[in-house]
Amino acid sequence: MTSEQQYFHQFRDFLEKSCGIVLGDNKQYLVASRLNRLMEQQGIKHLGELVQRIQSQPRGGLKESVIDAMTTNETLWFRDSYPFEVLKNRLIPEFIKSNPGQRLRIWSAACSSGQEPYSLSMAIDEFERSNPGQLRSGANIVATDLSGGILTAAKSAEYDSLSIGRGLAQDRLVRYFDNPLPGRWRVKAPIRSRVEFRALNLLESYAALGKFDIVFCRNVLIYFSAERKKDILRRIHATLKPGGYLMLGASEALNGLPELYQMVQCNPGIVYKTR
Repeated sequence: MTSEQQYFHQFRDFLEKSCGIVLGDNKQYLVASRLNRLMEQQGIKHLGELVQRIQSQPRGGLKESVIDAMTTNETLWFRDSYPFEVLKNRLIPEFIKSNPGQRLRIWSAACSSGQEPYSLSMAIDEFERSNPGQLRSGANIVATDLSGGILTAAKSAEYDSLSIGRGLAQDRLVRYFDNPLPGRWRVKAPIRSRVEFRALNLLESYAALGKFDIVFCRNVLIYFSAERKKDILRRIHATLKPGGYLMLGASEALNGLPELYQMVQCNPGIVYKTR
């Protein structure tokens, strides 16, 4: 094994222990592309030195910067579209029928730069416009991510033209965004007010989050080992109220855990209902 491979394996072990992300042997190029600039700025020559520096300064900002760089992924507005239609057409009406007068609680796990929780808030607004007075106590969306830097950006609710162009229809842009500066858009206050951002590592306890009616955990479990994925899914189940729903990404499937979740076909799409 070359020194470079050894350093990569050290870094891979550090990343998995820190946040659960599993890197394949063919991901050295990804690590290099995401960390080269940071390492140059810090005068760090190779990944082995980077890991040593983090271990010698565990409370420093370097560890957070590295995890930010490795976990921050581009995301879309209304990604895959069907989950938001299922929310409006099936899950919210079912919630209202089963829980009259109660407040709907949704968890957006690994929310990245905020597109998913704000899309959820817009979908809830669209439901309320079509069904006035039905969701009497409103809704609360708790959005979590590991990355402190990305949460700061998400809380600002400001996006540039490139970000806005990724999946947002023109009518929603007009209805739900202000345009304070040329090339900058900000999510309007009523949509922001439903969303509460919190820092959370999915490997840590979820107890402080409380209970939810629906959990969106989309396009993140693919980065974990099978064992960690099952552990996360079990602990998500513990946050869901009886009869609550879990929504995974379009390319993700819940293999196993039939004692906890029941697959529900929605045409299009699949959701998982707690047993």
